[in-house]
Amino acid sequence: MIERYTLPEMRRIWSEEYKFQKWLEIEILACEAQAELGNIPAEALSAIKERARFDVRRILELEAVTRHDVIAFLTCVGEHVGEAARYIHMGLTSSDILDTALAVRMREAGEQILSRLERLREVLLERAREHRRTLMMGRTHGVHAEPTTFGLKMLLWASETERNIRRMRRAVEVVSVGKLAGAVGTYATVDPRVEAYVCARLGLRPARVATQVVQRDRHAEYMSTCALVAASLEKFATEIRNLQRTELREVEEFFAAGQKGSSAMPHKRNPITAERVSGLARVVRANALAALENVALWHERDISHSSVERVVIPDSTTLLDYMLARFTGIMERLLVYPENMRRNLERTGGLVFSQRVLLALVARGMDRDEAYRLVQRHAMSCWRGEGGFLDLLRSDEAVRARLSEEELRGLFDYGYFLRHVDDIYARFGL
Repeated sequence: MIERYTLPEMRRIWSEEYKFQKWLEIEILACEAQAELGNIPAEALSAIKERARFDVRRILELEAVTRHDVIAFLTCVGEHVGEAARYIHMGLTSSDILDTALAVRMREAGEQILSRLERLREVLLERAREHRRTLMMGRTHGVHAEPTTFGLKMLLWASETERNIRRMRRAVEVVSVGKLAGAVGTYATVDPRVEAYVCARLGLRPARVATQVVQRDRHAEYMSTCALVAASLEKFATEIRNLQRTELREVEEFFAAGQKGSSAMPHKRNPITAERVSGLARVVRANALAALENVALWHERDISHSSVERVVIPDSTTLLDYMLARFTGIMERLLVYPENMRRNLERTGGLVFSQRVLLALVARGMDRDEAYRLVQRHAMSCWRGEGGFLDLLRSDEAVRARLSEEELRGLFDYGYFLRHVDDIYARFGL
């Protein structure tokens, strides 16, 4: 499943080849640090740097026997290096390599997600500019409320995307931590300067304190952030799906030439990509729960988190990368139908102006509760199809006693709902 969805950059980051490249890089950097400390002869370091390499198939062959991935890797590298291989992995434990390499890969995956988020924000702001004053029905509880603009909806999404960018930057920072502190994190067998050297070369911070592993609350925060981003994408996609319903058809996913929506019904144009985004968000959220359950390990470490992370971290970052790419594509080519938005605005015969009438009556001295009951009575008549809202109000003596014909008509002006749109846009520098 993952291979089907993986885009090239994430495929590279989570490939076995790249994982072993990072492992080898860390081992060589550790050897460099040990050599600077006088623990490895210069000629041995030269041999290691010149000859160290690996073969994925050979590692897998060895692992089938050893049942230990790091030992299989070290054995494979040692076959190429020869006698100097005895200095590789000196004083280290497997998790020193595993966790430090994982931090690098999670950082790179997070940076890829950040680039996708930045692009989505740009697209949403472009659509916000385009539809700044495109009136549409605002809905609460799925029912007509008052008019808004499609641009404001896009601006809302852009703002949420900005928050997700900040969250993701924080998550990348939190997880960008390495550890080369030995079996239980005491540095008993390895000088702390080795860790400092390796982490500096990798662009990581050394963990201030660790056990055998970097603590998994960091990974849980990262995964929870991925789940939050996915939840936002699901929110946006759900709105697209709702607005594409036949009864509304205010927006629509782009439908390509030759595309087919149903094996049975040739007329179908379905929001399939938005539905896919909504569905995949469930996977990313579920994976975040697994990451939270990885936080509690026995004593200084057990292995219960390891098998989980091999699935959920690549899966979540890969799926989120895919979701962002696909949803950005939806927004770049989204079909927007302002004429349908206007038609839907007018479906309720002016009921969207009920609050304006209420406020006007109160301003002219009517008790608020009395005004509410009066306006609601005519609104319910309009709902039942007994006349247009303006005509019903016009026929009421209590309304005429406080509002002239011109004043009443003036309340039924869509422009009223746009008067502060520019103020909101100004907050975004638009």
